[in-house]
Amino acid sequence: MTSKIRLALLGAMAALALPIAAQAQWWSQHPGYLHALSDLRSAYWLIQHRGANDPAQANEENHALGEIRAAYGELQKASIVDGKNIYDQPPPDFAWGDHGGRLHRALDLLRKAHDEIGAEEDNPAARGLRNRATGHIDAAGRWTAAALQFWHF
Repeated sequence: MTSKIRLALLGAMAALALPIAAQAQWWSQHPGYLHALSDLRSAYWLIQHRGANDPAQANEENHALGEIRAAYGELQKASIVDGKNIYDQPPPDFAWGDHGGRLHRALDLLRKAHDEIGAEEDNPAARGLRNRATGHIDAAGRWTAAALQFWHF
């Protein structure tokens, strides 16, 4: 094979490989809302799959779940207003562990979601939705932290 043909083949292979490589982490190019939606889904799962027998702790966790649902709904609306595909999200970040460990991980994810949507919003129609979502995320964090007080390590 001549060097020109090899060079052309290598160039063609590189051109074909670029879209595949770019798609490997497609979510890294999406705005914070989509990352936050994924983090909220993970936090919800971690709190929902509990082994708590303490009714007071279950109450705190149920409040946290309600706040996460509300924040998720607000972020979905904000994503739609921004013209983003709400189904185009990074995979959820699940962590396994004991109940207290899962609540700590959920709290970390809620903090991360708060930070991810904290950037300046240039779409005025989405600002109110983002602000309400932030309030719900913060409330979910407070309820989750309160549930942790009941967990005996």
